[in-house]
Amino acid sequence: MNTELTLYGYWRSSAAYRVRIALNLKGLVYRQVAVHLVKDGGQQHQPAYRELNPQGLVPLLLDGGNAGGEVRIAQSLAILEYLEEVFPVPSLLPADPAHRAQVRSLAQHIACDIHPLNNLRVLQYLTGELGVSDEAKDTWYRHWVETGLAAVERGLEVFGGKLSLGTRPGYLEACLIPQLYNARRFNCDLSGYPRILDIAARCETLEAFRNAAPEVQPDAQ
Repeated sequence: MNTELTLYGYWRSSAAYRVRIALNLKGLVYRQVAVHLVKDGGQQHQPAYRELNPQGLVPLLLDGGNAGGEVRIAQSLAILEYLEEVFPVPSLLPADPAHRAQVRSLAQHIACDIHPLNNLRVLQYLTGELGVSDEAKDTWYRHWVETGLAAVERGLEVFGGKLSLGTRPGYLEACLIPQLYNARRFNCDLSGYPRILDIAARCETLEAFRNAAPEVQPDAQ
């Protein structure tokens, strides 16, 4: 097992949550470094962290065991792809190219279409710079999450009631479960997503998902 992986993240960051699930599913040992997204004006903006990650976002993965020298990778899906290539067993993606593309399509819909509209910095801008009320902000949040999850629900038809890897979860579930966590946190109506809820019920009891959950992270508050 690699013991030179370091994950910079925040306990409630759904993007960091994705990476924790993936690392756990692959059985990789990693060290966590907390980057508080609110405290001190947001520790992701401090020079020391910006030196590591100019994007000023979490997560950030450092791989100190790479033969070519330390590797730094930002953006959760890029990290998942890196883990899949460098630590290919167990795989998080289906072997069939069409199924791989379907998994990536749904994962990107979650990470690139749903999540950016409701992540912390967007919500802070709505209430801070634009003066949007908390009630209106929550309405914005629920609209985009529920609209996005409706598309994911339809997209899951291709798996015929199974997980993305048949009997086990992988890349897709690593993206879906954190988004569902956020949806529950903001009291989204999930009654119209039986496939999503079925996947969640099967995943959330697994050790890899339990150990990645926000509330059990070292920096949880």
